[in-house]
Amino acid sequence: MDAQQGSPMSMLIIFAIFGLIFYFMIYRPQAKRNKEHRQLMSQLAKGTEVLTSGGLVGKITKVTADSDMVVIAFNETNEVTIKRDFIVAVLPKGSIKSL
Repeated sequence: MDAQQGSPMSMLIIFAIFGLIFYFMIYRPQAKRNKEHRQLMSQLAKGTEVLTSGGLVGKITKVTADSDMVVIAFNETNEVTIKRDFIVAVLPKGSIKSL
């Protein structure tokens, strides 16, 4: 007995379905997150209250235009220089005071 083989057209349809699943389940949401993060990075300015990926909350005191570093003040005496990429959220004004 011969093993029955599928037609080449059915293989193309299956590949197209997998391609659509890949696009809508993986690529499109990731591209949307990247766009939102780029928009977030463009909004950073002195005085903006931010949350870092390490869970630290502070206010930006200095943004350097030529490099990708920012200086964040946690209080009047503590400041830290971090890469912009580690900022995950911009907080509403007054968030630090309410903590």
